[in-house]
Amino acid sequence: MKPGLQKSIRRWLPYALGALLVIQFAGLGVWQVSRALEKRASQEAFEKQSGFTRFVDGMQVRPYQRLSAEGEFDATHQFLLDNIILNNRYGHYVLTPLAYSDDAPLLIVNRGWIERSGGGVDTSAIDVPADYRVTIRGRVGSLPRAGYRMGAAIESPSTWPQHAVYPTLDELAASLGREVQPFILLLEPEEEHGLLRHWVPQEMGPERHYAYAFQWFAMGLVLAGLLAWNYRKRGMRT
Repeated sequence: MKPGLQKSIRRWLPYALGALLVIQFAGLGVWQVSRALEKRASQEAFEKQSGFTRFVDGMQVRPYQRLSAEGEFDATHQFLLDNIILNNRYGHYVLTPLAYSDDAPLLIVNRGWIERSGGGVDTSAIDVPADYRVTIRGRVGSLPRAGYRMGAAIESPSTWPQHAVYPTLDELAASLGREVQPFILLLEPEEEHGLLRHWVPQEMGPERHYAYAFQWFAMGLVLAGLLAWNYRKRGMRT
């Protein structure tokens, strides 16, 4: 390689790398803004829902829509979602299937949170009435998701209640041996047969995303300013 070309590469390489970083910082800032807008929309949808619609199989539902459903709880086939932290304490979400028709998919009901104990979960604490129909109310929700999951979602498929780590609805259906609805019902705080419940659209609000976006944009501006200052300084020397 010619000495002149090597000198040119050494001169412009830091600027090229710096420009790439500026573009990356700007992209991360834009992504954080988009996430903030999504969270804002979710909060507005959560707050605007009013009244309860009677759920029937096959109906189209909206996120956080309020529904009422009638059926029988399956007390013998419940799920305990592990690693659910509330107020800095570890515990479980309790998911209970609701059968409202013999030939319709089961409706998975999140009945709330129970604290984890060293001796395991007391099954009497999560018991529900069986063999008779109940009417419950709740909101359309989804299962908690993790960015990364190690191992199988269901720890012991043959033992009930089953412990699960961030399962999908398909994995719950496979354990139950029956189809389930494409959403879960978050049991209303005022309803019976529930545990600790305080449903919110997202754990991290849009304000946090806006703050992160500001940090990324600020880092990009500072780096762009340093590159421009260094380029101008070099130009004055030559």
